[in-house]
Amino acid sequence: MSEQSLQEKYAPGSTCFGCGPSNPQGLRIRTIPSVDSGSEPFRAVTTAVWQPAAHHEAFPGMLNGGIIGALLDCHSNWTAAYQLMREQKGDRPPCTVTGEFHVRLLRPTPSQEPVFLEGRVVDSDGSRVTVEASLSSGGKVCATCRGVFVAVKPGHPAYHRW
Repeated sequence: MSEQSLQEKYAPGSTCFGCGPSNPQGLRIRTIPSVDSGSEPFRAVTTAVWQPAAHHEAFPGMLNGGIIGALLDCHSNWTAAYQLMREQKGDRPPCTVTGEFHVRLLRPTPSQEPVFLEGRVVDSDGSRVTVEASLSSGGKVCATCRGVFVAVKPGHPAYHRW
């Protein structure tokens, strides 16, 4: 592991299946913010590298579509949370949840090599963030996602989850 991920820094006790650092049976993706270009308005860009295992397969040699969806969902959610933290000049990201997301599976994703995730904020209004993300393997985009992620308020079950 090189630099600390958003999950490790802001939610080390999280047990989320997709991104929780404290879930030994989870996917444990590590979302890393890209270098800030300094352009205004700020638009978060994040990356992650994740290594599948045989138990993540749909059939021999190919990654399960549900796992792909979980990777894109969690990575995009952290991209949105990071966007809101930067917009609000906070020291911690607000807790965000998935409002909606749509995954397009473009081609089978090999399970023997790492997958690369990239998330990009395309719109933000202060509490709702739209993220477009991709999952690549072997230099080819295998799946894309577009989702809306929402900051939650006190009383919501996810409030203060990290």
